[in-house]
Amino acid sequence: MPYTKTFFVMQVLHQPPFAFLQGLGISVPEFADVHYQLSPRELVRQTLQQGEGELTDSGALAINTGKFTGRSPKDRFIVDDDKTNGSIDWNEINQPFTPENFAKIYDRMLRYFRKKELWVRDAYACDDPRYRLPLRIITEKPWASLFCYNMLLRPGGRELEHFIPEWTLLHAPGCKADPATDGTRQGNFAVINFTRKMILIGGTAYTGEIKKGIFSVLNYLLPREHGVLSMHCSANVGKANDTALFFGLSGTGKTTLSADADRRLIGDDEHGWSPDSVFNFEGGCYAKCINLCEEKEPQIYHAIREGALLENVRFFEGSSEVDYADGSITENTRVSYPIHYLENISQPSSGGIPKNIFLLTCDAYGVLPPLAKLTPFQAMYQFISGYTAKIAGTETGIDEPKATFSACFGAPFLPLHPASYAHMLGEKMRAHRVNCWLVNTGWTGGPYGAGKRIKLPYTRRMVKAVLAGELENIHCEVDPVFGLAIPDACPGIPNVLLHPRDTWSDKKAYDQQAGQLGRMFVANFEKFSGEASAEVLSA
Repeated sequence: MPYTKTFFVMQVLHQPPFAFLQGLGISVPEFADVHYQLSPRELVRQTLQQGEGELTDSGALAINTGKFTGRSPKDRFIVDDDKTNGSIDWNEINQPFTPENFAKIYDRMLRYFRKKELWVRDAYACDDPRYRLPLRIITEKPWASLFCYNMLLRPGGRELEHFIPEWTLLHAPGCKADPATDGTRQGNFAVINFTRKMILIGGTAYTGEIKKGIFSVLNYLLPREHGVLSMHCSANVGKANDTALFFGLSGTGKTTLSADADRRLIGDDEHGWSPDSVFNFEGGCYAKCINLCEEKEPQIYHAIREGALLENVRFFEGSSEVDYADGSITENTRVSYPIHYLENISQPSSGGIPKNIFLLTCDAYGVLPPLAKLTPFQAMYQFISGYTAKIAGTETGIDEPKATFSACFGAPFLPLHPASYAHMLGEKMRAHRVNCWLVNTGWTGGPYGAGKRIKLPYTRRMVKAVLAGELENIHCEVDPVFGLAIPDACPGIPNVLLHPRDTWSDKKAYDQQAGQLGRMFVANFEKFSGEASAEVLSA
């Protein structure tokens, strides 16, 4: 029978099977297989049957996403029409796309889907029912449907009987655009249309494009329509119901530090801050797993089991055991799994107003303190800056530390101007008297190659001290270059470590390096100066 697992649902809705596909313009002949809302086990079976994946010794499914092993920001577009023209922050990331070219791409995908075997999944984004976004994802790959099962919120049987999608996402890795006629840069594309409420992704199999396409939509809708601050951060909650947020770019420790045995995880990547709560956008986790080991990250390690989806990993020769240290395909190896695969989670995936916010940076120049308390205006400045530093070996052509600034710690996903998100953050911090801390998980005693990486147990101890209130009345010394308030002491931490200049044997070299990084901050912030207040600029 060509239609699987949908007959009952569609009969309840008094619709012929897959009438919604025909409504989208997708022709589904009698002999085409269309699979609806399949279980993870069935999706894994189909992937293996098609020869597109392998089972690991832990029971997880491993796939290869081909040419693209990460997002392609230069190939992401937003349709420029009456709805978006005056609201999108058009730039090299938010690239305008004409409605006419969208129609061409859409028609190309519809023609591509004809007679194709398709997988359809209905799901939600946003754990808070007040802001829930119903989604329908149609893809040509069973493992892509598994990814959506893992990452999004999963409606139950009764919800499916009355499910009405508000947004539709079409995912076709095998469908390539023609740049000469379709208005794209190359064959792959990700196009968001806020008027038609659609996301089109083609020419790339990297699943992160699905996740971040939906995130980009929420980053537009929630602040504008609901007054909810959308955030690229992890979040957890303590036994006293105190919520903490962790902002940071890839490699800064966002996922690692929020996974705390003494606190319940709300989510590891995308959240909203409403007037009365913080809530997870997702129903799963998408963790980097390069150099993953049980000792350092036991929760992630043990979540990689049946139903989890590994991307672009290698096996030890002659076995089905994953070699997590092997980055020969990409350093961006990933795994997705439902959040309930973790033991210590918040149910539902929400918490109260944050008490503490941590802005994480991996400073490879070795000049920022491992911990510093920020004023609300400093928090807004650091939030807009979104600083970290890439190190040699992470990307081709990088042979020394390189400063990286990504506004609001998520510039590729922000349709609005970064200052609008920072303004909302500042307002919420002042209204609720939220503490904000800068945490450097990078180097000390010198730059990368000369100094040493700050030990993870030290960073964990400093975060725990903040969350336990052990630093509430501590005396702080103001750093002369960055104006940061550095605690003079922290339980369990050598005092010399807290003040980065003291860890350098060559004080003059430290002063030069700190001055250079300070000038990088100033130069980067120039593009935001027109939208930032005088107080933020002075920070």
